[in-house]
Amino acid sequence: MGKRCNSMILKCICRLAGAFLMQSMYSKRMKKLYLKYKELFDYLVVGVLTTVISLFVYYLCIWTFADPNNAFMLQVANILSWIASVTFAYVMSRKFVFHSKNKNIISEIIQFFLSRGASLLLDMGIMFALVTVLKQNANIAKLVSQVVVIIVNYVLSKLFVFKKGQE
Repeated sequence: MGKRCNSMILKCICRLAGAFLMQSMYSKRMKKLYLKYKELFDYLVVGVLTTVISLFVYYLCIWTFADPNNAFMLQVANILSWIASVTFAYVMSRKFVFHSKNKNIISEIIQFFLSRGASLLLDMGIMFALVTVLKQNANIAKLVSQVVVIIVNYVLSKLFVFKKGQE
């Protein structure tokens, strides 16, 4: 019951976001454009929700057990946040963005987590290069890095994890 309820709630959130966008679009051209890029829009909605989950778990850890002045505990909070958000992103991407019918779920999960792990390493590399090596502003560097990571995550998910034709 709880699993089905959660699935229904998440489905409603995505549909409500889509419905809100559709209501605010008055022209047929805009509606056609939305329908053409529905997968991309759904991916961005899931991405926003994933970010919310990530921040929620991170701050919950900081507010409950993880001392932010302790470097180890800070990393524990960050890792738990990453695991929770990537798990959420997998479920939502599988069900609502890419509509995967792949019966080999374990393999798909492994591919998803490996691709997100690769993009995490890419994020760290970009941050190191821009901030440490090139001495750029860390906040601007993080924004640049996130744009690259979002694009890479979408491409990896579409081409390698949730390939069409995998049943």
